[in-house]
Amino acid sequence: MKRLLILFFVLLQLASASICSAEETSTDVCVYGGTASGVVTAVQVARMGKSVVLIEPGQTIGGMTSGGLGNTDIGKQVSIGGVTREFYQSMRDWYQDPANWKFQSKDEYRWKGDRVTEDAWFVFEPHVALLKLNQMLEEARVPVVYGERLDLNNGVNKEGANIVGIRMESGRGFTAKVFIDCTYEGDLMAKAGVSYTIGREPNSQYGESINGVQATEPPRRGPKPLDPYVIPGDPNSGMIKGLQPDVVGNNGDGDKRVQAYNYRLCLTSVPENRVPFEKPPGYDESEYELLFRWLEAGNTRNVPLGSNPIPNRKTDTNKAGWISTDYIGMCDDYPDADYQKRKEITDAYIRYHKGFLWTLANHPRVPETVRRRAAKLGFAKDEFVDNGHFPHQLYVREGRRMLGRMVMTEHELRKKRKVEDPVALGSYGMDSHPTQLWVDGDGALHADTPKWTGVGGPYGISYRSITPKTEECSNLLVTTCISASHSAYGSIRMEPVYMMLGQASATAAVQAINGDQSVQDIPYDKMSPQLLKDGQILVPGK
Repeated sequence: MKRLLILFFVLLQLASASICSAEETSTDVCVYGGTASGVVTAVQVARMGKSVVLIEPGQTIGGMTSGGLGNTDIGKQVSIGGVTREFYQSMRDWYQDPANWKFQSKDEYRWKGDRVTEDAWFVFEPHVALLKLNQMLEEARVPVVYGERLDLNNGVNKEGANIVGIRMESGRGFTAKVFIDCTYEGDLMAKAGVSYTIGREPNSQYGESINGVQATEPPRRGPKPLDPYVIPGDPNSGMIKGLQPDVVGNNGDGDKRVQAYNYRLCLTSVPENRVPFEKPPGYDESEYELLFRWLEAGNTRNVPLGSNPIPNRKTDTNKAGWISTDYIGMCDDYPDADYQKRKEITDAYIRYHKGFLWTLANHPRVPETVRRRAAKLGFAKDEFVDNGHFPHQLYVREGRRMLGRMVMTEHELRKKRKVEDPVALGSYGMDSHPTQLWVDGDGALHADTPKWTGVGGPYGISYRSITPKTEECSNLLVTTCISASHSAYGSIRMEPVYMMLGQASATAAVQAINGDQSVQDIPYDKMSPQLLKDGQILVPGK
């Protein structure tokens, strides 16, 4: 019996040792965040012959690219190359097959502009994006770890400026020579001790024009004044939810406000593929009082949903106007919050969106003409089938922004200052969603938001903007929460740009390993030829 007990304990110790060993993963490169940027990053590392692991804190890869943003904001298509373009070419290939057109034919689908060309498609269904991103990972043999979140209290182990390893909430550890943060929130970057900012800088900080508080956008009004008071006509009753008496702050002042988030909803009007909107648990009618007042002011010409067509009679539904799916003012605390607080914010967004849709289609205070049109829509039954047909990913338009070796500003985007070390191109206009709403004495609606501002064509994004200061961290790259002012980030924050910065970061990581260098010390004249060889576009028009 004694021998059996000894044998049992020996086996138990061996099993424990095996488990502990399995909880430690060591690779050349560790990519944290399974966004589309993270996928491209990991694929490029693998193609360059280094071992890599991709950690996705949730259960679905792709971020916004597979999360409903199927009508891609691209700016100029000619600025998009490399592995990123391969992905959009795979969208084109998919939709050449008539078998993949279930609810309409390819000829019936019409899109004006350059989002659909003979070379690449930048419009697609969420499930197709997920399929193709997974195929890219499988072909590159990239291992993916799901459901592991960084320990926010003690998750980053550093020796000097070098990250030695990171640890998840579960206790599982990952060691690597280089780490790359591809999340929308920038948790790894922040917990590694890298400087960052949140919100809007004052215009004076970088000599910009559309940063900080922006209260000059022309007001919007309906046929009748919008009554903003809890008791209509009674100023003493206070303002209804979602409004304030006036803008907070002076024009151009900085603050900690974050542009509004939302979900990009995949809806359809095809009866056999439509799931009707249901009133969500915890529905709060007061959340939609501003909507009711807006409609009562006579704004009933359109359903307030921005429905961009994607294949098979579906939509990538974004906000439409200032009273829509943007849940304004609810995301200011999100970037720096812990997981519990973020869940509370995310849950509030889900309730708001589901309640907004149900209200449009069913609430008696919504005019019948609007209700009738909204009731023809529903969630696409064949999308997000594991999540009640609702997207997995909150559209975190802006989280933390690193304060790296160089800050991209309006000046670089408008080509007033040349970027000497471009690793990718951006080209979309500077675009920020509202942060606060108010109504003037005439019943017109105002928003704190800049006018969409063009950049005059593609511009280079500096390698220094994706690397931290050397003394802060020497083996970390950041592809999404990059070093940029709020106004410049409004252009950079597009999915194809994140993906191309992922390829650049992967290339830099491999060269840093090969040269036994910090990521800051890689010679640009060594990096750029490799990027060009792999299809990245570094100079506009070339």
